[in-house]
Amino acid sequence: MDKLLPKTVVFTKMTAGGNDFVCIDNTRGEYDELLRSPCLSGFVRAICRRGLGVGADGVIVAGDQGNGQGVDIVARFLEPDGSEARLCGNGTACFAYWCLSEGLVAGPKVAILTAAGTAQAQPNEHDCSRIRVCVPNPHGLVLDRSVKACGRTWTVHTLDTGVPHAVIFVRDVATVDVARCGAAIRHHPDFHDLGGVNANFAQVLGVGRLRVRTFEFGVEAETLACGTGSTAAAIIAAIKQRWPAPYCAGDEPVQVEVRGGETLRIWFTLDPRKGLYDVCLETRARAIYTGILRPELVHELTTCRAAGQA
Repeated sequence: MDKLLPKTVVFTKMTAGGNDFVCIDNTRGEYDELLRSPCLSGFVRAICRRGLGVGADGVIVAGDQGNGQGVDIVARFLEPDGSEARLCGNGTACFAYWCLSEGLVAGPKVAILTAAGTAQAQPNEHDCSRIRVCVPNPHGLVLDRSVKACGRTWTVHTLDTGVPHAVIFVRDVATVDVARCGAAIRHHPDFHDLGGVNANFAQVLGVGRLRVRTFEFGVEAETLACGTGSTAAAIIAAIKQRWPAPYCAGDEPVQVEVRGGETLRIWFTLDPRKGLYDVCLETRARAIYTGILRPELVHELTTCRAAGQA
């Protein structure tokens, strides 16, 4: 298993909006064998495990640079449970900031190919730590489902903003048992056709303002933020609350407060004929540190996972 990794495993720990990620540079193909190996999921689980590994909400791997078709770089989003996500909003912001900082792309705009399609990212011209990420057009909007879970009936709305999300409006998100009820909705049989959903509990604070808590699949717990979940909640709130036209025309951002203390800004255009498009979120990205995994730790983790241990 050691042969699947380069001699030195270098990473950068990033955070945005309350989510944290381990970014790894594979633009030279040093991790290709690992990425093709059945040992990959165990390696990712070990790295993301808090208290025993680096600790993160996911691992993001930089792949091929530039394909001549409007893409600057490829990103793969690996979840803490070892699965792979099609897209991650705050993760894409972190990835774009990191790619620009490391000189992996020329910038300032970055076209990132993900499993969900191409996302466009760009730093704010007045504050380069604030990254705007425009995601592929959302789809699959379903409003007003009645779902029985966690001892009650919920009104649930679903939308795929790169990954599938369930949005539930509540009076006070602070009173919701997100660990229990979020898990019940995330695994609910009604959403098996979607492969499960992230469960977002949203509180309307006023016109254009929300507070959101999210139970994320892949992490299988509540996280401090979710960019694509905040985006889904903002879009559905504007529709259900019938907010003024500027919020649905991309002129005014919806402000979304998340558990990590950050405020995300969401823009989108909703047209009765064209549907949803020009969907963007802005969040603050920060580099925390760059590190090197100790050789003995890499050996321990990879040999354990190769043996099939959790």
